[in-house]
Amino acid sequence: MREVLPALLAAFERGEAVAMGTVVRTWRSAPRPAGASMLVTEGGEAVGSVSGGCVEGALYETGKEVLADGESRYEVYGVSDGDAFAVGLTCGGILEVFVEQVSPQTWPELLGIAASIDAGIPVAVATIVKGPEHVGRHLVVRADGVEGGLGTDRLNDTVGADVLGLLESGTTGFLHYGAQGERLGTELEVFVASFAPAPRMMIFGAIDFSAALTKAGKLLGFHVTVVDAREIFATRKRFPEADEIVVDWPHRWLASQDVDSRTVICVLTHDPKFDVPALKTAVATRASYIGAMGSRRTHEDRVVRLKEAGLTDDEIARIHSPIGLDLGARTPEETAISIAAEIIQSRWGGSGASLTSAEGPIHAGAPR
Repeated sequence: MREVLPALLAAFERGEAVAMGTVVRTWRSAPRPAGASMLVTEGGEAVGSVSGGCVEGALYETGKEVLADGESRYEVYGVSDGDAFAVGLTCGGILEVFVEQVSPQTWPELLGIAASIDAGIPVAVATIVKGPEHVGRHLVVRADGVEGGLGTDRLNDTVGADVLGLLESGTTGFLHYGAQGERLGTELEVFVASFAPAPRMMIFGAIDFSAALTKAGKLLGFHVTVVDAREIFATRKRFPEADEIVVDWPHRWLASQDVDSRTVICVLTHDPKFDVPALKTAVATRASYIGAMGSRRTHEDRVVRLKEAGLTDDEIARIHSPIGLDLGARTPEETAISIAAEIIQSRWGGSGASLTSAEGPIHAGAPR
């Protein structure tokens, strides 16, 4: 929903209804992730995309039907014999899309959701997309409470508590319950779209490689902070794309931060007096990825220093060093791509091998 929010709010403020189709589940090599949305407006405009062009025509027609009768629909799009190019996905994927009517009457909480997203306040929307009743009901969940309702107090309490866990990690996905909100049931399917602030990339060391990695980090959707104790190097002129530039010792600044499980830390200082204290602090956090620049000889020397600083073998094993995948990178820009590739690999579990020579599904965890 995030990418179509401006158009959605514009129609909302005009008092117009729109049909919104949201990808709630994908299979195989689906082109867009869960949470991607497309709108069909009363004026006949289509905004956004759920598949990159494969099924938008069919979804557009469904959206017009939802605008006409106000009834939500759950559609499944995939390759089907004789019709793959009409309403299917030529890549072989399958998309499950929930289509609903959105208006000031059906979803009065939308303005508050948009305000939270704009302010960087974590917010999640739980929607019943399948079940014997209450389909299309929404529950808006924030750390300090809930808005809206799913039909019963028990559902609100149960789903609200469960969604908080997904919201903390910024996860979008499904929850299942019994008809009355029982956690062991399966009659109700609840789709949860989490809108958390951008994950953080912390880059330590204000060098040319850091400038290139800042650009790559922004491309991947990170909130990028560059930290260096040397004021002459940590400047806005050298890092125009960075969200934040901090002049401080990396380990001291890091110790003051709330590091969550989506944070990545890249230590590019290449200087023991900076990187050893920074890495010692980093391995004590929940960061999902910690990388350090340097040659293999530099890393061997660093390991000795880290052990002298009190780190265990398991803590040192968390550090990706030499940082990045083996792409043969030479320039700062090429090195930034190799680091970004390793960050993606650590998140999704890919092999790092060329897809040409690999077998099986392209996306990790997808069925063949």
